[in-house]
Order: sequence, then structure tokens, then C-alpha cells
Amino acid sequence: MPKFQYEAMNASGQEVKDEVEAPNADEAIAKIRAQGYFPTKVKAKGGQKKQESGGGALPGQKRKKGGGVGGVSVKQLTQFTRQLSTLMDAGLPILRSLRILEQQQKPGPLRVALRNVAEDVEGGMTLSEAMAAHPKVFDRLYCNMISAGEAGGVLDVILQRLAEFMEKAQRLKRKVIGAMIYPVAVIGFAFVIVAGIMYFVVPKFKVIFEDFDTDLPAPTVLLMDMSDWMVGVKKGPDGEEVPMVLPGWAYVLFSPVVFFALWKIIRKFDGGRYALDVVKLKIPILGMILSKTAVARFTRTLGTLIAAGVPILEALNITKETSGNEVFVRALARVHDSIREGESFAEPLRASKVVDGLVVNMVDVGEETGDLDKMLMKVADNYDDEVETLVASLVSMLEPVMVIVLGVIVGFIVISLFLPMVSIVNKLSSG
Repeated sequence: MPKFQYEAMNASGQEVKDEVEAPNADEAIAKIRAQGYFPTKVKAKGGQKKQESGGGALPGQKRKKGGGVGGVSVKQLTQFTRQLSTLMDAGLPILRSLRILEQQQKPGPLRVALRNVAEDVEGGMTLSEAMAAHPKVFDRLYCNMISAGEAGGVLDVILQRLAEFMEKAQRLKRKVIGAMIYPVAVIGFAFVIVAGIMYFVVPKFKVIFEDFDTDLPAPTVLLMDMSDWMVGVKKGPDGEEVPMVLPGWAYVLFSPVVFFALWKIIRKFDGGRYALDVVKLKIPILGMILSKTAVARFTRTLGTLIAAGVPILEALNITKETSGNEVFVRALARVHDSIREGESFAEPLRASKVVDGLVVNMVDVGEETGDLDKMLMKVADNYDDEVETLVASLVSMLEPVMVIVLGVIVGFIVISLFLPMVSIVNKLSSG
């Protein structure tokens, strides 16, 4: 009989490595689970076959054609989760609930995924295994929560917690985005107007000033040079105007595209992601908002997983991958390694220096009282409130700053165009 090597987590969250004899991988996984372990990696001895729970797949899952469907919006998935929670709480069987929700969905990736999930469940798969076959729709966090609910027989409760978790995350995201729409729109509109003035209006004044052959003050010369750059001309060796290889408007237009492309390329590498995230966290005010948002996200995710019964080490692995910030990813990885070696949660978290003393103390109290999940939820709620306050403060501060900056820009343009007019009027009066 073939032997399978496996890695698993026991009930206390400790990693276990061993071998088991079974006719196939599915039987091996079943035997491992029967021993009370949560398998994370199973492979045939010799490496012929390998199944992992990482990257959105759970042990024993069977990849099907439907696994390639596109992703769905968080809002759509949140609504589905809340509806499934309601149907399960009402006592409907899981298969019938999936069929009902499939019929309610509009044609799209989620409807296709639900149809395939329902077929897999009808064929004998667990709900978590069926969902894990669609990683673009149901991520690793989602599948592990469902798996924990199935293992504990509290799937309806887990679905309710998952729906609440997703709703709170969505609510915070909407508030941050909504607060930034106004300043971004104003800055963008003002930028377009200034660029239009530099390209269309200032060159006409330049022609007027050249006709009157008057000496231009320094601010006006600077403005004219900026306008020439925007239009795409420069002075040659003999003083004549020659076209530039690329006009300034092309740099302005394509620089966001180039910046976005470079950003994407840099973030493909671990070192690049870490460097960019460090820089983001050091930006005044905005860095504080991003930091507190990351803390709120990882504490809420970790608290939800622990409350669902997921082992602490597996929960940390999932939280690490969904934190959204490489600085916190590395810090949580160090915490994970320290806990695996027998340390408490609070000490390595304090040593990581990515959270303040309040979070560490709350975690420490949670470990002592056995209410770590509740303490993490309280930390998340507290930081969500702080993020809302910071965002409101940032928006209220941006408004006067934008008015001042726009006033300075417009004032510079007006004064630069007005000063030569005074010289021209004086010249005409004396003539």
C-alpha cells in the first residue's frame, strides 16, 4: 500500500509531520483527519502526487473546469454570504440553499461558481472543499472559515461571523474611498485647468509681449519657459525656437501610466513590496491611516479565525497572507515562528514593533484570560474608529491646503502675466 508524507496541525496548533498508509490521497487525508489533525500538506512518498491547503486550496479538493472562473466583487460575495447565513439559520439544507442562491444571482462568475459548488456538494464533497476549487471567488480565508464551521458543526454561526467581518471591512473601505473622492476630484480638475492655461492661454500672451519688445520680469520668464515646455518648444543655440523630442504635455499625460507600471513591477518582488510599504507607512498622516487600517484588518481577521476554531498557527498564516502590507506580513511571520517554538503571542508581537503598546497589552490580556478572539475584535473596533477620525481630519485639513495651493498657483500666473502689462502701458503712455 502506498505511503503518504504529511504535515498537519494538531488541536493546540502545533505542527505535526508523519507518514500514513492509504490506497490514495483522499483516503490518506481522511485518516489524518480521523486522528484529530488538520492536514496542510499531503504527498505520496517519492513526490508523485502533492496536495496542499495553501494558496486557496484545501486538502482533498479536486480541481475542475469551473476553478478558472473570474473573481467577483467583495460586495457581491458579502451579500451572498449574508443570504447563505440567513438560509442556514432558517434550517434549510446546504444544497438547497446553494440552489436557491444560484438562481437569484445574475449571470456571471459567482453564478457559475455556485452551480459547480452545488454539484460538488451533491457529489459528496464538503462545502469548503467545493468552494476551494474556485480560488478566484472564495479565497483561502473564506474556505478555512467554512472548513472550521463544518468541523465544529456550527456552519450557520461561522457564516454569520464571516458576513459581519466582510461587511465591516467593506464599510471601512467605503468610508476611506468616499472621503478621498472630493480632494482627488478637486485636485484633478484644477490640474486640468492649469495645464489648459499653460498650453492655450500663456502662449498668446507670449506673442503680445514679443510684439511690444519689452523686458520681462523673472516670474514672467519662468512662466513662459514652463509654457514652452508644456507646448513642446525650446530655445536653440541661436535663440530660435525648436521643437522638443517629446512635449511636456506628453510627460504629464503618460507619467501616471509609467508610474503605475513601475509600481506593479516593483511589487512583484518581495523586497520591492517591503520597500514600498515601508515608504507608505512613513508618509505623514496617510502612513498613520494605512498603519491603523492594517492593524484593524489583521486583528479582525485573526480574531474571526480564532473564534471559528482555526488553530492559531494556521490562523496566523492566513492572516499574514491577507494583511495587505508586507511590513505586517513579515512581522506576523516572525510571530508565527516564535509561537511554533513555544513562545506566547504578545512577546514576539511586541518585539516586531509594528503595533503600539495598546495592541500588545490587549493581546497579552486575551492570552491570560482565554479570550484572545474577543480582545482582537475590540482592538479592531477601536482602530476602525481611529481610522475614521483620522480620515475625517485628513479631509478637513486637505480642504484649506488645496485652497492655499490653488491660490498660490493662480496668483503666480496672474501676477506673472500682469507685470509685463504694466510695463507695456507705461511704455505706450510715455510714447
